[in-house]
Amino acid sequence: YSSAFSKQRYYLHVGPSLISAPCRDSNTRRCHYSAPSVAADTINHPEPLPQRRSHISPSQANHILKSNEYSFKAYGQDGRNAGSVLRFDSNVLASNWPMEDRRSTAMCLQSKAMLFGVFDGHAGYTCAQAVSERLFYYIAVSLLRLKVLEDIEEAVENERPVMPVLQWHKHPNDHASTDELIELGEDRNRDTQTALVDAFKRLDSDIALEAQADFGELVSRYMPLRTALSGCTACVAHLDGPDLHVANLGDSRAVIGVQEEDGTWSALTVTNDHNAENPEEVQRVLSKHPATEEKTVVKHGRLLGLLMPFRAFGDVRFKWSGELLKRVCETRPGVLPGIEFSKMLPPNYHTPPYLTAEPEVTHHRLRPQDKFLILATDGLWELMHRQSVVQVVGEHLSGAHWQKPVSGLSFTLGQMLRLLVERRVRALSALEDENAATHLLRHALGSDGFGAVDPRRLAKMLSLPPELTRMYRDDIAVVVNFEINFNQEFFTKSNPD
Repeated sequence: YSSAFSKQRYYLHVGPSLISAPCRDSNTRRCHYSAPSVAADTINHPEPLPQRRSHISPSQANHILKSNEYSFKAYGQDGRNAGSVLRFDSNVLASNWPMEDRRSTAMCLQSKAMLFGVFDGHAGYTCAQAVSERLFYYIAVSLLRLKVLEDIEEAVENERPVMPVLQWHKHPNDHASTDELIELGEDRNRDTQTALVDAFKRLDSDIALEAQADFGELVSRYMPLRTALSGCTACVAHLDGPDLHVANLGDSRAVIGVQEEDGTWSALTVTNDHNAENPEEVQRVLSKHPATEEKTVVKHGRLLGLLMPFRAFGDVRFKWSGELLKRVCETRPGVLPGIEFSKMLPPNYHTPPYLTAEPEVTHHRLRPQDKFLILATDGLWELMHRQSVVQVVGEHLSGAHWQKPVSGLSFTLGQMLRLLVERRVRALSALEDENAATHLLRHALGSDGFGAVDPRRLAKMLSLPPELTRMYRDDIAVVVNFEINFNQEFFTKSNPD
């Protein structure tokens, strides 16, 4: 561990997973970014996905939905469930190519706290990839005790192996992370909320500093700037015993599934969207700039008329001064072939920064009725209401959606037949999906509007060619905290009263 921007000791994670590619349909992306994407002609990119057939079979649909699913059951060393997390599920489903959403899950080895995150990239996937690999290290180090930090610093100075701080839980298709070298710092504050805010801001600052550095080699010179010019939102949950902290930037959401005493499900949202639909967020942005810019700072529901989220990592063209942006880009002309610098600056760009990476942190002390936590990028929430999301996951976990009795109700023969058919479809769907995140994706794409999945609609949504998929949905990353179930014994010990 050492300074992330040190003249003598500098670490930069360079690999295929971080090399940027342009957003193929940035002009039609309605969620986040409406400006031209950064070109990357000098870099080799993955080949575009082949067009899928107009009709796919149920087995092909299952293969697409399940190809990126991940499940993990957490147990203590004594074989019993550890802490409040019994199990978590996750999944991602692409719309853009390359996909711009990412997910991350890890355990902090010192505290045994769990970290969960979803990251929604725009103007390319590079920033989302970098943040998904690096942010958890910044958070873990920010929360370490002073004695542990001193031991790490001593090991670095004496060139001894440094103990790991995270245990990652990754799908084989997720890009591998390596240990991150970051500045340890002297000011220590173990308050979780402060640590989360500092980690977010520090990583964003390092991304900007790295983009200004000249490392000589082609990839090392261009990749950091591409990362900084692209951007991503982030929604990260830190779960330590019954204490849940959620740090959020942008319009991904965290929702708790609450089971009431009568067995019904309700949704408790623990994040706020940072966009033009949030009046408090609009007022916050306007208060940072002169009254003369009141009509231009937020225009057409976007920051400076271009960017949908009002908080994000990267996106230095909304943070740097015009002079700095020009100077850095002029030293790397290959990053922006065919794009004039004047087109890089947003219109009415007078008093930067307009964008921040400071997260809004929410604390919630978990209760026995809090059964699971869902983190998801905006691609899910555009397709489903939060109550529907909680209902689908809650009924899937309990099996209630195809076991409910029908006695006492009046049905015609036709209505009873339809009920039985729907129940059979739901039962088959439940048997198909052991992963709660996969089950949620199945409903998001294939819902018939009555709580069941229409296989024909699901097949059509999954068989759209890449150039049309983005017109119907966004990338989706889901962590059903990932199916968090909360141990009653754990709550009794944590809440002795």
